Amino acid sequence: MGSSSGLREIEVFRAVMTAGSASKAAQVLGISQPAVSQAIARLEAGADLPLFARVRGRLHPTQEALALLAEVNRCFVGLDAIQHRLRSLRQFGAGTVRIAALPGLGLSFLPRVLGEMGLPERGLRVSLQIMGSRDVRERLLAQECDLGLMADEVPASGLVHSVFARYHGVVAVPPGHPLAARRVVRPADLAAHPLVALNPEDGASQRLDAIFRAHGVTPRILVNTPYSVSQCELVRQGVGVALVSAVTAVDYADRGLVLRRFSEVLEYIIVMAMPPGVVLTEFARQMLTIARTRLEQEQLRLQQHLG
Repeated sequence: MGSSSGLREIEVFRAVMTAGSASKAAQVLGISQPAVSQAIARLEAGADLPLFARVRGRLHPTQEALALLAEVNRCFVGLDAIQHRLRSLRQFGAGTVRIAALPGLGLSFLPRVLGEMGLPERGLRVSLQIMGSRDVRERLLAQECDLGLMADEVPASGLVHSVFARYHGVVAVPPGHPLAARRVVRPADLAAHPLVALNPEDGASQRLDAIFRAHGVTPRILVNTPYSVSQCELVRQGVGVALVSAVTAVDYADRGLVLRRFSEVLEYIIVMAMPPGVVLTEFARQMLTIARTRLEQEQLRLQQHLG
């Protein structure tokens, strides 16, 4: 059995197992049902192993088939990554920097950073994809991006990683809100008003919960949301008050939100990660340098809005 024909038969086998029948597999693959049956028969003959029991014209997988499927799926994950890379190369070429980032940095902050990079003169293209931190990690593990920025609650095992940034949370309230008259907001002050909080699994959310417990207060959480951007928009709509990321707060400093200092240190931690074996390019190093510098500048600007 040749390697190319063998790969095709494995593909047919996977389609049958996934679709649940030879007829459905034939539809998925765009071939006839007899061609599916013949490919399965060749695979079994070549392996000298029964993979399916034939009962009333239907294929029923054996335990050996189930064990083989687990290995086949692992191989196909690698093939899917290769196909994704080929599509990326066709669309963008080799001179593409692929970045995945959580919304708190990807929606506004990174575009400002890239604006300083002189992209038109570099002959490079950038793929900037915005997604949740867990999806950033999955993209990195599948080697579908070169550089990722994600929150610290996501495990970075299996990746090359380091802390990219640490910054503090600030209180966001609507104009005219009672807390807008305060220079510094304390945990008990927040507990007296409806709170728009990050999801419970978020690292910053867990640290905020610990602060509330340490002060013996129970927050009145009205809405949970995964992103600081959503928190700010909800506060703008008068839904409640929020502790938000300082990076996101900068974007809303001139959009009608009132920002105030929080009496406690609520830390947000951003992790930079890469797939194993990926070398950080000169472009990526420059981008990270500019990003860190801009982050410091924007934190200084935020201090002016906090008073």
